Amino acid sequence: MILCITEKPSVARDIADILGADIKCDGYFKGPDTCPYVVTWTFGHLCCLKEPGDYTDLWKRWSIGQLPMIPPKFGIKVIPETYIEKQFRVIETLSHSADQVINCGDAGQEGELIQRWVMQKAGVKCPVLRFWTSSLTEESIRNSFADLKPESEYQNLYMAGLSRAIGDWLLGMNATRLYSLKYSSPGNVLSIGRVQTPTLALIVQRHFEIANFKPEDYWELRTVYRDVTFSAQGKKYAKIEDAEAAVERIAKEPLTVTDVAEKKGKEAPPRLFDLTSLQVECNKRWGWTADETLRLIQSLYEKKVTTYPRVDTTYLSDDIYAKVPKILGDMAPYAAVTAPLLAMPKLPKSKKVFDSSKVTDHHAIIPTGQSPHVLVGNERQLYHLIALRFIAAFYPDCAFTTTTVLAKAADIDFKASGKVINDPGWRALYENEKSKSEAQADEKNDDDRILPPFTKGESGPHEPAIVKKTTQPPKYYTEGTLLRAMETAGKTVDDEELREAMKENGIGRPSTRAAIIETLFKRRYIYRERKNIMAAPAGIALIGTIKDEMLKSAKLTGIWENKLRRIERGSYAASDFISELKTMVSEIVVNVMSDNSNFKIDVGNGDADKDTASAKAGKKPSPKSPKGGADAKEKPKRTRRKKVETLEAIKCPKCKKGHLLRGRTAYGCSRYAEGCDFLLDFSTHPATLSPQELYDKIKAK
Repeated sequence: MILCITEKPSVARDIADILGADIKCDGYFKGPDTCPYVVTWTFGHLCCLKEPGDYTDLWKRWSIGQLPMIPPKFGIKVIPETYIEKQFRVIETLSHSADQVINCGDAGQEGELIQRWVMQKAGVKCPVLRFWTSSLTEESIRNSFADLKPESEYQNLYMAGLSRAIGDWLLGMNATRLYSLKYSSPGNVLSIGRVQTPTLALIVQRHFEIANFKPEDYWELRTVYRDVTFSAQGKKYAKIEDAEAAVERIAKEPLTVTDVAEKKGKEAPPRLFDLTSLQVECNKRWGWTADETLRLIQSLYEKKVTTYPRVDTTYLSDDIYAKVPKILGDMAPYAAVTAPLLAMPKLPKSKKVFDSSKVTDHHAIIPTGQSPHVLVGNERQLYHLIALRFIAAFYPDCAFTTTTVLAKAADIDFKASGKVINDPGWRALYENEKSKSEAQADEKNDDDRILPPFTKGESGPHEPAIVKKTTQPPKYYTEGTLLRAMETAGKTVDDEELREAMKENGIGRPSTRAAIIETLFKRRYIYRERKNIMAAPAGIALIGTIKDEMLKSAKLTGIWENKLRRIERGSYAASDFISELKTMVSEIVVNVMSDNSNFKIDVGNGDADKDTASAKAGKKPSPKSPKGGADAKEKPKRTRRKKVETLEAIKCPKCKKGHLLRGRTAYGCSRYAEGCDFLLDFSTHPATLSPQELYDKIKAK
């Protein structure tokens, strides 16, 4: 008997139909006696790493004295949910009768980890082969079954996934307990995670960049000559008087054209989609959340109309080139725009599209050629976006001519520029696709306007004027721009090629970033205001509490992600990565324990899921629970919160900017989240002091 284990029941049904295992049983499909195949499934994760209390009773209660928690050997367990335990028993029973197992999990790091844990826990002893596909079409499934690989070829992929899970456990479990017990009020949990905390730090940093931004007015010169507006080059005036003097000076002189230059240029089609760029585009166009886009593209994949979605490359491998004409030919709804391509003797093959060296497990997201008639609602919009991007990749570049006119009046240089589209090329596909906001943005872009003919040396009267402007703060993150910031470890990068090069140092993986953002929303560390992502008071306070850069640095998290990718490639040892994290966790515990601050902050939300590493089990943290602490199923015991009293009349003696707060055990500064660590313990300055008595005592000191 050959047992196939898939990650979802729907995929199991597709594979079973193709293999002839069409008899539905309880938890699996089987075929007639002549069919050797049995097909079963998981529901994503059936197993997880053991929780602290599974290793020793000492770790059941949350206690600073037991940190760091570092098991001598990590173990796994079946997630204690009835439907999961039932399906696991089905897999376990079938696997003991199997002569061969075929791992049909999702073709990625997480898929490999899910299946390996289930097979390990089930005690699979027979040979295991790996089924790997980028598409769930019948043709792709048959081809993949004809090209099964030994499980050993995917060992590095598994080790990378295992290292990621252990790393998240080590940091999440220890840091969450440490910070909750040290800094949070009773019953509240400060959730810390290897990826979520640096992501939150990016949002909080942007919050303060905007809050502390001081706008400044400045003035620029414009002048109108022959109905064209010219802008002064390199001239910004801090004082309006200086700008007015310049206008008065140049108004007396004619504007003389000093140079007219035309330059032909080309714009290549946009790159194919990886998951992040797809989420960014959908957020920009329609305001969809990253999680919403991920769910939709996963549905398109399972409906066989697009390829595997959880990818981080915008390239296709070279072997796909030969398959493109058939895919284009099968895209019947787009026959009008694919016909010119199919009429070519040979499709163009660009290095910006086809590059096997940029493809590892999967290529960019493209249509499979299957009819999209099964799609509904937003699925249709998403498919259309992907289909047009794929077709555009084989269209000619957009050809244009840029005209730049330089001029001078008195001692001030001016410039006007415009663009003429000579051949729209791929842009012709998008003529009817522009949203109203995009069209308005184009109209406002002076560089895209069409200029009348100018001649070098011509001159004439002009109408100078002053334009008042104000410096602008950075913009709040949207989900789209936050995804880009996670992808590039917080660096602002517009250049596509540079962004590609930085992906290996990004925060998280394309498949996990949406879940990380949703986790921060769920824990009320951030919230939405229209499209903007805002830092909530709880998130601001949490980041302000964390002094250790290792926990909140996007750069350091990017370095860890790079090492995980190297483990996947076999160029870095998983044992070294885990050893580094164990050392780091121990250092964090020592650093936090050496902090003599007793100031407690109400930043937990009581209902937060427990440590990131175990959130999938659906349990709630309870630092004070007598029935197992973080490992118990109940929520933290709710306690009546005593509000922090604000003493507006008393300025902070240290930073001179904030005012004092009367907390539970000490007085502190209202600017604690911005780095002021001033504290007065109640042992020296009792909580019973009146504001005047406290002021007098501080002044005397």
